[in-house]
Parts: sequence; structure tokens; C-alpha cells
Amino acid sequence: MSAVTPRKPSYASGTSDVPLLGETIGDNLARTVAAHAEREAMVDHASGRRWTYREFADDVDVVALGLAARGVGKGDRVGIWSPNCPEWTLVQYATAKLGAILVNINPAYRTHELTYVLNQAGITMLVSASGFKTSDYVAMIDEARPDCPRLNDVLVIDTPEWQDLLATGKQGDRVTLDTIAPTLSPDDPINIQYTSGTTGFPKGATLSHHNILNNGFFVGELCGYTEEDRICIPVPFYHCFGMVMGNLAATSHGACMVIPAPGFDAKTTLAAVATERCTSLYGVPTMFIAELAEPSFEEHDLASLRTGIMAGSPCPVEIMKQVIERMGMHEVTICYGMTETSPVSTQTRADDSIERRVSTVGRVHPHLEVKIVDAESGLTVPRGTPGEFCTRGYSVMLGYWEGAGKTGEACLPGPSYSTEAIDTARWMHTGDLAVMDDDGYVQITGRIKDMIIRGGENIYPREIEEFLYTHPDIVDAQVIGVPDERYGEELMAWVVLRDGAEPMTAESLREFASGKLAHYKIPRYVHVVDEFPMTVTGKVRKVEMREKAVELLAVGR
Repeated sequence: MSAVTPRKPSYASGTSDVPLLGETIGDNLARTVAAHAEREAMVDHASGRRWTYREFADDVDVVALGLAARGVGKGDRVGIWSPNCPEWTLVQYATAKLGAILVNINPAYRTHELTYVLNQAGITMLVSASGFKTSDYVAMIDEARPDCPRLNDVLVIDTPEWQDLLATGKQGDRVTLDTIAPTLSPDDPINIQYTSGTTGFPKGATLSHHNILNNGFFVGELCGYTEEDRICIPVPFYHCFGMVMGNLAATSHGACMVIPAPGFDAKTTLAAVATERCTSLYGVPTMFIAELAEPSFEEHDLASLRTGIMAGSPCPVEIMKQVIERMGMHEVTICYGMTETSPVSTQTRADDSIERRVSTVGRVHPHLEVKIVDAESGLTVPRGTPGEFCTRGYSVMLGYWEGAGKTGEACLPGPSYSTEAIDTARWMHTGDLAVMDDDGYVQITGRIKDMIIRGGENIYPREIEEFLYTHPDIVDAQVIGVPDERYGEELMAWVVLRDGAEPMTAESLREFASGKLAHYKIPRYVHVVDEFPMTVTGKVRKVEMREKAVELLAVGR
């Protein structure tokens, strides 16, 4: 009797002839400027402003010296609360040159969320836009400030005070930055990005120069970037998608960053691609769907497009075909990752088939390891067997920022991190269910936890549930994701109301949450029940709730 050959384990490592970058973001930028000083570095389509790499580096130094003059130094947390704009990017690189830690704040945040992040990160300086869409940032900052004792400086972009910062920076001594550079290490924390936490509040993933510089660089390598490329970045800078896969991928290759608009607009994005002859375009699937459906689509010459990145949620087959055929993005790639891993762990390659690009999230990234494990035993499963996706390597975060929230002191001797998602062997456990095939391609099949992905935004139900408990009429609440044609998933709240409470509708709940939660976190649907479906051991059966919700919504349409 012949023995059965066991299947290979669901493990893969990313080999590469290209070494990791062992430098800081500032040093890497300096190398790019030395090689490509007169090439365009950044274009703001909305205002028409342009920077060569020489001009970009000069303005980064001006902002850095201006911040230093206001007391910002190594390890200080500087918040940035703004939609996409050139100043966002200048602050990104300026803080890196100072060794300050940039804290990304979601432009959709409201006062409740802003206050939490300001305090939890220990932000001492906040750089902010005056507002965005219907949000008055200045008013919200004024409301939050009394509850944020560490925040001692607020700087609003496009105000006389911002101009004063630039004037001060221009008078500064560049030798100051030359003195700071040797004191910085690639392993220093340089960025905190907040992800929705399962404990009810966002968690600050803390990332180093080494984390995000290398991830941006290798994303660019797999896109085939050179100094000839021009990358249209309509995705938000506050996400890794914008500031790492976009900005750092560009500057590490001498490519040009093109900012189409402060927020996403399909027509404006297409116009920016055509006008600036962009070779690459980024977006979540809903963005590409909107661009393809734009009535003026045929008016825009997209012949310059070659590649791009689609990430955030699975791409429908038909949309991928249209992106390749109608937009000319024959080398478009799919990326998978999470903020905690800087973010990309797997990526499709330019020569992968359409089937690979719509059914998988690609293969392991260079210099990284990935494996699929049994969630109970932790053992690696055979290929073709589902399990939890784990990744290890340079991209794994330092940890979740904890220090500032655990003391009343304004200054801490050093950051402390929570690393509960990272095991003792430094494997990052993502909580995502995945399958690896015999060729090493990974398919994400579900989520161990109940994370909801709405239009590329990762939302953990627990955070929304904790907020709903603050409603005077809600006794208990459960939040689930339900299918949605536009966003992939939408939020639905199941609530148990107190006796005698007025009937609750989606409209009344939205009114309660408006101004307190980001718009994308407010449930679109509300279902009032007397009790939740439970298992015999007393656990809420969210699977059953989702099945019932699909039936309810189908009847209601």
C-alpha cells in the first residue's frame, strides 16, 4: 500500500534579492532628493501647487524647523487632523526628521473620538484643518480642549499662525536638523494609527521608520515604480493606504505624489489622472466602481495608467475586468494587510491572472513570513485548509500605544506598548480566516472576530455597542454587518429597549449619534427585539442575527 503524501503546510516566506532599507525616513528622502532633485515630487490638483523634490525637501525642513521652534522634539506626539492636502504630507516628513511621533486622526471623527485620541496618545501639539465638509474642526477642538490637559499647542492650516510657523522655519538653522539626524534610529516609533478596538475604544498601532518605510518601498517595488511614475492618491492619508502605500512608496522611488482632492470625488480623480498623466491609481473597490460609473468617464484620457492598487475589501470580477480594460490598468495589484502590519502582508503580482486578482489577495510580501494556523491549537494547517492568518517580519508593529493613557503625568520616560495580538514568537495574529493554496496564494474567507468592513473602513462592533449603551433607552445592543451593494457591508444595530421607552428608528438613533460618532460608524438599520438569539452556553448568536437581518431587509425593500 502506497503512503499518502502529506500536503505542504500553509507557510510561505518572501524571498528577495532587494535588501531591506536600514535607514530613517529622513535619510531615505535625502537620498531620493540627491538623485532626483529636479523631478516633480508632489502635485496638488485642487490648488495647482507643485513641488520638485528639491522644493519638497526644502519645505519639509521649513515645517520641521517651525515645529522645533514651538518645542516639538523627539518622542513628542504631534496629531494631524485634516483631509488630504500638501500640508499633511509636509507634516508627515517633517515630524519624521525631528523624531516626533505623528498621530493620524480620522477626518470623520467627532468630539467624543477626538478627545479620546488626544488623551490616549498624549498629544502635545495638534495640526488641524479648519474643517472638512460639514465638520467644524476648530469648534470641536475648542470643545475638547478643556478635557485634554496635555494638549498645549494647536496649529490650524491656512491661517496666519500657519504662515508664522513657515516664516519661523525659514529663519531657522538647517544645522539643527543635521544635529538631530544622527540621534534617530530606524527602529524609533514614528507613527501612531488608530484602529477600532474590540475593547470599545480605538487602539493606537505604533509603527517605526523601519516598519512603514520598508512596507511603502516594497509595495512600490511590486508595482514596478521608478522615478517616471506618477501616483494618484485619492485614498486618505490618515490610513496606511495613503501615507505608506502612497506617499512613502512614491518618495522611496523618486515618483510623484498626485493629490486629486481633499476627499474622494470620482470625477475629480479621473480629471487628475488625465491632467497629470498618472501611471498609477489607488482606491478601494467602491472608489473604482464610482469612477467607472461617472457620467463623464469617457471624457477623460486615461491612457497613461499602467498600474495601481485596489485594497480594503474584495473586488468583484466584473469591476476588475473593467479596471483593466476600460481604465488600462493592466498591472493593477490587490493588497491585503492591516494597520498593525504597516500595512501590507500579501500582494498580487503584475502578471497574475484576473482570476488570481479577484479570488485571492496574492502571495507573501518580500522579507515577510505568513502562515495559516488552527485557531485552537495554534498549529500550522495543511494548504487548502482554513485557519487564522498570521504574519511575521519587519512590518509587525511595535505594539499598541498604552503609556500616555495610564498616567496623569504630562511627560513619560518612554512609551509602553500592549502586544496582546503578537505571540511570543512575534507572529501577528490578524483574526482573519484564510486559506493558502498550493502555489502560496492566500484567500481571505472570513473573520474570526466580527469586524465589519464598510467601504474600506474597518469597524469593530464592540466600539459601537459601547456607545449605544450610553443611550438612555437602550438596555442592550448588538451590532452586525449586513450586505450592501455600495459599501460591501452596512451596520445594523439590534437593540433591547427599556420598558416604556419610545419606539426607536434608524433616524432617531442617527440623530442621537450625530456629532458623537464618525458618520460611517452610525448604524444604517435598527431592529428592536425583546432578546437576542443565544447559544445554550449564553453567547449571542451573531451568525443567526445576520441570517435573520438579510431576510428582514429583503422584505423591507
